[in-house]
Amino acid sequence: MRRNKITMISVCWILMLFFNSVSAQSVKVYNIKNYGAIGDGKSLESPAINKAIDAAAANGGGTVYIPAGKYLILSIRLKSNICLNFEQGATLIAAAPSKTTGWYDEPEPNIWGDSLVYQDFGHSHWHNSLIWGEGIENVSITGFGLIDGTNILRGGGDKRPKMTAADSARYKKMMATDSTRAKLASMSMVGQANKAIAMKNCRNVTIRDISILKGGHFAYLLTGVDNLTLDNLIIDTNRDGIDIDCCNNVRVSNCSINAPWDDGLCLKSSYALGYARPCQNITITNCYLSGFDRGTLLNGTFQKTVDQFGTPDRGGVFGRIKLGTESNGDFKNITISNCVFENSRGIALESVDGSNVEDITITNITMRDVTSSPIFMRLGSRMRGPKEAQIGHLRRINISNIVAYNADSSYCSLISGIPGHDIEDIKLSNISIWYHGGGTKEQANLIVPENEAKYPDPQMFGVLPAYGFYIRHAKNVELSNIEMHLLKDDFRPTVVLDNVNGIDFINIKAQHIPNIPTFLLKNVGNFTTRLSLDIPDNTIKSALLKKL
Repeated sequence: MRRNKITMISVCWILMLFFNSVSAQSVKVYNIKNYGAIGDGKSLESPAINKAIDAAAANGGGTVYIPAGKYLILSIRLKSNICLNFEQGATLIAAAPSKTTGWYDEPEPNIWGDSLVYQDFGHSHWHNSLIWGEGIENVSITGFGLIDGTNILRGGGDKRPKMTAADSARYKKMMATDSTRAKLASMSMVGQANKAIAMKNCRNVTIRDISILKGGHFAYLLTGVDNLTLDNLIIDTNRDGIDIDCCNNVRVSNCSINAPWDDGLCLKSSYALGYARPCQNITITNCYLSGFDRGTLLNGTFQKTVDQFGTPDRGGVFGRIKLGTESNGDFKNITISNCVFENSRGIALESVDGSNVEDITITNITMRDVTSSPIFMRLGSRMRGPKEAQIGHLRRINISNIVAYNADSSYCSLISGIPGHDIEDIKLSNISIWYHGGGTKEQANLIVPENEAKYPDPQMFGVLPAYGFYIRHAKNVELSNIEMHLLKDDFRPTVVLDNVNGIDFINIKAQHIPNIPTFLLKNVGNFTTRLSLDIPDNTIKSALLKKL
C-alpha cells in the first residue's frame, strides 16, 4: 500500500513537471535585442521594437521583452495579442524628432476633432504618440520599467495645419523635403508626439507596474477601451495623468499620479469617436493624487516651488480626480474609494456638454493642502458638441467619509446647476473639512455669476460668499454628520443656499465667529436642520431671504 502511494506521488510529480515544461516551451518571448536593439540610450531602437511586435503578431501573439537598458524611440505600434514586458531597469526614452533622428507618426485624420468644435486636438488623435494602438485586443504592458517622455510635447498642437483625409496626401508630398518637414514640425503636431501611451477602440487591455516621467499632454489617453485594467502605475507628468474617455468596464487601482499642471485621473466622455459613447462601470481605488513639482514624485523629494504655477490651463495646482469636462456621453455606475490627495485640487463632477452623470459613489477620501474646492459639482450648458444635444443631469450622487485639511476657502465646496436645471438627489455624509478661513465681510456680499456656458472650474465664479458650502440650483440634497472648521477667522457664512428646494442638514458642526450666520438662505424651500450643534432644529417651508 505504501509502495503504491509513493508510486502515485511520483507519477503526479512527473506529470506536473511535464506540463510545466510544455507550458514554458509554449510561451513565445520575442527579445528586442534579437531584432537589432542595443540599449545604449543613443541608437534609435523603435524599428527593432516594432519588428519584434510584428514578428510576435505574425505568430499569433506573444511577449515582446525589453531587457534592462536605455532605448531611444519614436512611435511604437501595438498589435493584438501582444504583451510588452519591461525588465527592471529598462527605460524607453522619447527621442527628439529631427532630420537626423526621424519623426513620430502623424496625427490621423478625425473629422470629429480637427475643427475643435467638439473637443481639443489633443483628445482627438492617438497615432501621434510614443506608444499607440487602435482597434486591437488582448494587449498588456507590464513590468517595472520607465517611460521618459521629456521630448514629447505637452501642448495640443493648436497651431497645426488642419488634418483631414485630403490633407494627409498633401502633407506626405510636402514632407518630401527636410526643410518643409522641419518647418511643419516646429509649427504643428506633424512629426511630433504629445502622448506617452494612447489607445483607441480596443478591448481586453491591462497596463501594470509601469512608471512614466513627463507624459506630454496625456500620459495615458484611452478612448473607447473596454475591459481595461490599470494597476500599480506611477505617473509624474506635465499635463494629464490618465484620461479614460468613453470606456466601459474599467478597473483602476494602486496608482500614484503627480500632475501639477493638469488633472491627475480624469474620466471623460467626448465626441472623439463620432458619437456620444458612455463612460461607465468603473472602479477607482487605492490611488494617490498630488500636485508637487514635476519629477519630484519619482525622485521622492515632493517639492513645491514656483514651477508648479506654470500651468497651461486656468492657473494653480491641479492633480485631482475629475469626471468631465468633455461630457457628451453619459457617466454611469462609477465608484471611487480609498484615495489620498495631497497638494492638489479636490473631487470634480462636471456635466456641461449634455451628459447624464448618474449613480456615482465616492467614499473614504483624505485630502491635505487642497488648492481648490474639496468637492465640486457642476451642471452647465457649454454644449460643445452636436447641436441637437440637450442639457444633461447630475443626480444620484453619494459622497461619504471625506477628511480634508488646509483647504483654500476662496472656493469652498461647490454644488451648482443652472437656472431651470437642478443638480438633484445628492447625499453627503461623514465629512470633515478644515478651511484656511480669512474671508472678509465684503466677500460675504459677493454676487456669484451664473457663467452657464463657461469652462467648469471653481475659479470661474471667483471668490465665493461662503467658506464651507455654496449650493445653488439644486434639489433633494442631504448633508449629514458634517464638520466645518476654520484655521483662522472668516466673516462669511458657513453655508449659502440659493434657489434650493428640499435640503436637510443633520448633525452639522460649523465653526464661525460671533454674529456671523451659519446659513444664508435665498429662494429656498423645504429646508430642515436637526441635531446640529448651536443650530436649533428648523423646518422652513419657504424663504426668500433668511439667516440662521
